[in-house]
Amino acid sequence: MASKIVLLSKENGEISNFLNKFYNSNINVPNVLTWKKEFTNPVEISEFIAAFTDNMNSFNIKMWISLDKDVFIKISNSNANNVIKYLFERYPY
Repeated sequence: MASKIVLLSKENGEISNFLNKFYNSNINVPNVLTWKKEFTNPVEISEFIAAFTDNMNSFNIKMWISLDKDVFIKISNSNANNVIKYLFERYPY
């Protein structure tokens, strides 16, 4: 199973603004309130988590990740570092 990130927002354009800043480019993301991306290498999610927590106060976005089928973890300031550590421990390749 591929791991995934889900971004949620109540404001149009917030997810697009975050992704444009993350990728440092102009990505054409329609005004959606939900965005999902799957990763074959779950460790890649750590970059998104770090960027999300660094910019948490700038964007009105919530992040959830899934490493196992039907199990989602909400990312917050208080658990982000532990989740990143867990990713590297669980997937050490």
